[in-house]
Amino acid sequence: MSSSYHQPDAPNSPLDDSDSDLDLDIQELDPITTSVAAGLSPSRKERKPQEERRTAHIPLRNLRMGGLRGLGKRNRGYGDLGRDRDGNNEDLHGLLSDEPGVDGANRYSVGSSNGGEDGAPLLAANSHRRRPSIDTFNKLGSHLRLPSFLSTTGSQAPPDDAEGQAEEHDPSSSRTVSVGASQTARFPPNAVSNAKYTPVSFLPVTLYNEFSFFFNMYFLLVALSQAIPPLRIGYLSTYIVPLVAVLAITLGKEAFDDIGRRRRDNEANSEGYTVLCFDEPGVGNAERYHAKKKLKLKQNAKSKRKTLVEPDRLSDIQEEDAAESRGTGLAHFPSASVREVIRKSRDLKVGDVLKLGKDQRVPADVVILKSYTNESAPIAEENEVPITSQSLLVEPISDPPVDSTAATVAEGHESTSKLGNTPSADAGGVGETFIRTDQLDGETDWKLRLGSPLTQSLEPSEFVRLRVVAGKPDKKVNEFVGTVDLLPVNRAGYDPYLPRPPRLSNEVNPEQPSSSTNSAPLTIDNTAWCNTVLASNATTLAVVVYTGSQTRSALSTSPSRSKTGLLEYEINSLTKILCALTATLSVVLVALEGFEKVEGKWYVKMMRFLVLFSTIVPISLRVNLDMGKTVYSWFIQRDTGMPGAVVRTSTIPEELGRIEYLLSDKTGTLTQNEMEMKKIHVGTVSYANEAMDEVASYIKQGFSVPVSTDASQSMLITPSSTFVASTTVTATRTRREIGSRVRDVVLALAICHNVTPTAEEENGQMVTSYQASSPDEIAIVKWTEAVSLRLTHRDRKGMTLHSVDTGRPVVRVRILEVFPFTSDGKRMGIIVQFLDGSETAGSVNIEAGEIWFYQKGADTVMGSIVAANDWLDEETANMAREGLRTLVVGRKRMSVQQYQEFAASYREAAVSINGRDAGMARVVSHYLERDLELLGVTGVEDKLQRDVKPSLELLRNAGIKIWMLTGDKVETARCVAVSAKLVARGQYIHTIAKLKRKDNAQDHLDFLRGKKDSALLIDGESLALLLTHFRTEFIGLAVLLPAVIACRCSPTQKADIAILIREFTKKRICCIGDGGNDVSMIQAADVGVGIVGKEGRQASLAADFSITQFCHLTKLLVWHGRNSYKRSAKLAQFVIHRGLIISVCQTMYSIAIKFEPDGLYKDWLMVGYATVYTMAPVFSLVLDKDVDENLANLYPELYKELTSGSSLSYRTFFVWVFVSIYQGGMIQGLSQILTETSGPKMTAVSFTVLVLNELCMVAFEITTWHPIMIICLLGTLLVYLGSMPFLGRYFDLAFIITWGFVWRVFAIGAISLIPPYAGKLIRRAVKPPSYRKVQAI
Repeated sequence: MSSSYHQPDAPNSPLDDSDSDLDLDIQELDPITTSVAAGLSPSRKERKPQEERRTAHIPLRNLRMGGLRGLGKRNRGYGDLGRDRDGNNEDLHGLLSDEPGVDGANRYSVGSSNGGEDGAPLLAANSHRRRPSIDTFNKLGSHLRLPSFLSTTGSQAPPDDAEGQAEEHDPSSSRTVSVGASQTARFPPNAVSNAKYTPVSFLPVTLYNEFSFFFNMYFLLVALSQAIPPLRIGYLSTYIVPLVAVLAITLGKEAFDDIGRRRRDNEANSEGYTVLCFDEPGVGNAERYHAKKKLKLKQNAKSKRKTLVEPDRLSDIQEEDAAESRGTGLAHFPSASVREVIRKSRDLKVGDVLKLGKDQRVPADVVILKSYTNESAPIAEENEVPITSQSLLVEPISDPPVDSTAATVAEGHESTSKLGNTPSADAGGVGETFIRTDQLDGETDWKLRLGSPLTQSLEPSEFVRLRVVAGKPDKKVNEFVGTVDLLPVNRAGYDPYLPRPPRLSNEVNPEQPSSSTNSAPLTIDNTAWCNTVLASNATTLAVVVYTGSQTRSALSTSPSRSKTGLLEYEINSLTKILCALTATLSVVLVALEGFEKVEGKWYVKMMRFLVLFSTIVPISLRVNLDMGKTVYSWFIQRDTGMPGAVVRTSTIPEELGRIEYLLSDKTGTLTQNEMEMKKIHVGTVSYANEAMDEVASYIKQGFSVPVSTDASQSMLITPSSTFVASTTVTATRTRREIGSRVRDVVLALAICHNVTPTAEEENGQMVTSYQASSPDEIAIVKWTEAVSLRLTHRDRKGMTLHSVDTGRPVVRVRILEVFPFTSDGKRMGIIVQFLDGSETAGSVNIEAGEIWFYQKGADTVMGSIVAANDWLDEETANMAREGLRTLVVGRKRMSVQQYQEFAASYREAAVSINGRDAGMARVVSHYLERDLELLGVTGVEDKLQRDVKPSLELLRNAGIKIWMLTGDKVETARCVAVSAKLVARGQYIHTIAKLKRKDNAQDHLDFLRGKKDSALLIDGESLALLLTHFRTEFIGLAVLLPAVIACRCSPTQKADIAILIREFTKKRICCIGDGGNDVSMIQAADVGVGIVGKEGRQASLAADFSITQFCHLTKLLVWHGRNSYKRSAKLAQFVIHRGLIISVCQTMYSIAIKFEPDGLYKDWLMVGYATVYTMAPVFSLVLDKDVDENLANLYPELYKELTSGSSLSYRTFFVWVFVSIYQGGMIQGLSQILTETSGPKMTAVSFTVLVLNELCMVAFEITTWHPIMIICLLGTLLVYLGSMPFLGRYFDLAFIITWGFVWRVFAIGAISLIPPYAGKLIRRAVKPPSYRKVQAI
């Protein structure tokens, strides 16, 4: 045994000193087998002290640690290692791993996703000398075994090519994350993208979208027809140029919008984060390395080369180790040195360790490793570890034992030492941190998150020994299952140059056998998802587990889609009618001449007619509308009444004028997510607003502690303290009773909570801030401070209250038990023991002070717990009507015996295996929750955003049905719905919650069918059941209700509701939100509006329109939306009229010249008519407005009219068609009659009348004149008159300057214009439009 253990003359390795970069430490290789086990020889035991002083290194090429820990090898001594190597290759199999040796710098470089580089340094140099050993390993073939911490599947063989690229990670499988190291698989980059297109997809997608519109396809066909000589009429450019212009403008706008999105994404992705980088420790590496080289050279000079598998190879290892240990002293070194670097959000990778502080957004899904308050020592000081001799008694890092038993977990959470039972100084001591998740799930409550006990007490330099195993990416934000493994020293990414780190308490003691790897479970409590925000005044170290598209928030978000406005579809259908009219005209004209009489082929003639009449479908329509959209977007962004407004999708501003359903988020959109204590009722008296000063005076009197004569003791108040300040002696008995009640309820509120105070420095002053999972609790504790009772200290064992006036402690309690708030229980309780100041330090006598049980909760559950009273129901109902969140507060005094009985029963219930929760609840109910003394009721308000109430009322009057979709609790949603006036005062709210059965669902639907004026409040669970089984019936009823509040909605559910309403009603939907959890809903809506939130811009970036306040939405819809739609409708009809009138003239001309498809206005006249001669005046209609902004806000009913689409309908369209036919017929017919059938004189008269007719029609249509309109009209008229002398090719210039030309133009113009204008005036007098009625008021 001993000879196999140490042979000084053993032959050396086949490899020279280059092996020194692959040394393995014996104890790290197998701490189990190196420890002394029962049954070893005496010589082995005697040698033990020598082993403890030795640092043993094994030159092994690509071997990773852990192979010896295979089954069957657990209990072997180190000396047994060489025993069966001659017989088989089992040891070799066991030692092999897929991960080649890694050079130190490369292993610890954070963020390299290329796992293939891992082995590069080993295989590159001296490869010809290393081949024999590699070949030996290759003979093992499929027997290679992956350690569990490197394998995602558990049994997959490593790739043959060690230098190959890391494979893309399969998102459907779980992942193993090496903390602080490069990963073996590739994961998606951590970049946010709201862009709709990629450089590759831009052209195909946009062109497809464009040509899916009928009129674009129509013009493409017309333009292509001009390439056929028999069909060519006039210039080819006449047809090609407008089409190219339209496409260029549309594509340009899309590109501009998308580039803007990318730019904003880039800003978000460039946000800097502190990342911990792990390098090889810098202490003495160079010296150690050179010393080793010399030793190796001396040894190698004495020895010959042998093959790797010779039995005596091990002796060489030991000899080298012995020499090594003689030449160097032993030292404590960390596994890695830590440095901080700033890295952009998009450059973060799986495995990176982030250092996050208060109010920082979490950029990816992370697992929390460690959290400490900012008063603790910073990381920088942990990097330098002094060299000391190794002592097994000193344990520099204390790691709590990780075990699956409840007791151990409780101990880990308790964070108290066994000896003194001292509580942790602060919450951060046990790895606690709070996060705000309102951007993720809409919940207002803060969430408590913990570092795993296994990682919380680790030094950051030891993080490289951690492996996190996480499940596949999932969209469920409230679920997570994983484990964290702590590998033995140097096993994680082994590096030969790294000295040994200090031994951890939970690691192998050389005197005792132990397991190789410590594991701990990970749950949702150990995570922080992307887009949550750290709320604690603590520093949190967390490892990135999911990035980019695999984060919870990204998986809950639907991809961006191209949105097309309803107006586009309406114009598309009108275009089809015009096209049918064109085809009909062509067929009729050919038929009138007779198919047999046609020269050449009749279908060629018909095609030429189709091309001639193509102006009926005006291509300039798209140009005008697209330019109009740009103008509307400019108006919105320049509006001083809504600063910060941004138009991200400039193709749908008209949609803002057609909204019928508004789906709004609650948290951060309607509310500020800031709570404020508004009211307190103590049974006979209610305090609110200014009356709170009276409460403060009672507290000052009630908590005035007399100065103790004994300096060593300070008098403390307990609930039964009889002394009060002398000022109350003269007060009436009633006043004294009220004062006593107020004191009791304030004391109860100051004690019954889960709030922890933290001190922060702001502007050079220390400011106390509070941390808790519920903002309601923080609001109440802030209120108690405002009335002179401040919480100054809180830990797991006690809390202290100070008087704000005197600054002295007035109440000190020991916390005996806390019953946290749950969504089912809807209450929280606490048992405390009041200390009166007479206790000695460290005493834990249970009989030393009064024991009280305090409880607060929702009135629905507390009503049956508190003693009988006659005012609770009435007061809670009054507060609820005001939209306040009510909490009922009660208390009960307990004797020591009662408490001990309770504690024994509670402990017994807590350790039972079956029905533990129910048993614990039964004990609490039996011993505590009976006949509590009712102290009072509090009312807390969730502060609304500015002007939310009037905004919602105005939108409701505008005919918009409002739904509130939130991830928050049912009670919270109800309170906000009432306070925001989403639900009218006194309106019945029908609540559907926790629905599990279909028959119950049918009952609810039947009820709603009979009461359609009620508001509906429904939770996510019930909503899912109704949408699964009664989809059509439910949505059919819900869309008729005046208001719907859906709570506990997931982001996906929000999007589903939006899509469902859109598909069922075919109405336009607007969704508004401010958080990452609203992005799916915003993208699913016809119009998505994002509010720039306090914690993030995800919703704002993904939205079509971005605003800074909810109240700006009314202006966006009622003013800008209405104007955009009405202007576009008028502009579209005018452009159609302009194209139709010229086609009617062409038809009249073709009939007059015996059905020949010959153009009336050719070349420049056609192009000029569509551009310089009419475009500016027609386009100036985008500046028109029928009412001013004040009237639009005063009469939101004007907006209601637009939803019917009356501004652009088949009726208005056909009115314009008849006007066009009449005017075109009169102009062309009279021109031919009064001059000649065909010739330059007729062309001059008809074209001049046509241009003037259009200018006059624009003037007739304008409601409110704008200076630009006048300039456009007069300017265009002057341009036309100025260009006439240059139109000699088409006009008879001699005839133009005669009076005959002038009177003909005026006569024909009058006949063409007067009848339509007269008809318009008569109709306006008989049935005035709404805006005229409003203006007349």
